Amino acid sequence: MQPGGPSRGDDLAGRPFPLGDWGEPAQRLDELYRWVETNALRTAEWYLSDRVWKRRCARALRIGTALGAVTGAALPLLGWWKWGYPALLVAAACLLCDRYFGLTSGWMRDVATAQAVQRRLQALQFDWASESVREVLGPAEGTASEAAERCLGVLRRFSEDVTELVRAETADWMVEFRSGPAPLAMQSTLPSPARTDSTAAPGRFPLPPGTRPNMPRQRPPEPR
Repeated sequence: MQPGGPSRGDDLAGRPFPLGDWGEPAQRLDELYRWVETNALRTAEWYLSDRVWKRRCARALRIGTALGAVTGAALPLLGWWKWGYPALLVAAACLLCDRYFGLTSGWMRDVATAQAVQRRLQALQFDWASESVREVLGPAEGTASEAAERCLGVLRRFSEDVTELVRAETADWMVEFRSGPAPLAMQSTLPSPARTDSTAAPGRFPLPPGTRPNMPRQRPPEPR
């Protein structure tokens, strides 16, 4: 669960597929369209509501970073040296908190995902309107069964696209969480392995600077 906000599964969990009677195909397709549209609107609403608290916290931390940096740079000029360093520490702490909790990046991901879902939903609405007009005017090609199958294909592709958008955003969040500042800080404390010179021959000591390496002597040819 992310700090201060809803968990990623509160409103993004899967919902049961609505079951109904296909005795009236047009009414049944309309119910499925409304179900798909409602799920997409709920997904976009979740991301838009999730970004609210992230945006507030990110702005507060950025303001704290700016104020701490300006204060830490201005106080030494006024002769208050001992207060400059704490102000700089506050600025650094705000910046680290923002990056550690992923507030700014998470806010941007939420906005981008919500906009992508809304754009895809607009495309679905126009596609569905086109199919509805074709049905009213009469199918120019194919049977009624093929028209219903085509409408189901439109709804299925849209649902898969929205699911892929959510999956991509979650994958980005997982990558950022795993490669956050904490693992990097732990890696910086570990001793780095000794570097080996690939040009040096194995089993030989490094030569002092300014000396030329001696070429190995070649054995004289053996008499035949």
